[in-house]
Amino acid sequence: MGSIRADMPLLARHAGEWQGTYTVVDPRGKILDHHDSHLTCSFPDDGSHDYYQVNRYTWADGRSEVHRFPGRYLGDGRMGFDTERIKGETWELDERAIYLHWIYQAEGTDLQLFELIVLSDDGMARSRVWQWIKEGICVQRTLINEKRVA
Repeated sequence: MGSIRADMPLLARHAGEWQGTYTVVDPRGKILDHHDSHLTCSFPDDGSHDYYQVNRYTWADGRSEVHRFPGRYLGDGRMGFDTERIKGETWELDERAIYLHWIYQAEGTDLQLFELIVLSDDGMARSRVWQWIKEGICVQRTLINEKRVA
């Protein structure tokens, strides 16, 4: 098996700190939620994980959440997540786009999420879209815009 950084060079370009916003909309575009985010994407040198992501969310009303996502390189250009919160896989589609398919563990397989991440040519911005699919129907989308801050 190769290394995650060598086999997933686009994912490696995502290493760093990202700030942005998450906007959740229903199928008609009505805003259901909006909050700020700060994500840290890393490849730990200590061997504890192949990939490690920390998501920090804050809302205007003062609420906040922190979620950690250790990733394991599966080989063949695929990485897997299997935490108490999510389970899924990701891989690169081309030199600019990463695809993820995952579920929230608490929801079971009835609710699946399909995410597309597109990195700008200069590596300083990325856009992400989550499609929330339940029984084959899109029930909401999460629109994410981020800028690299470190």
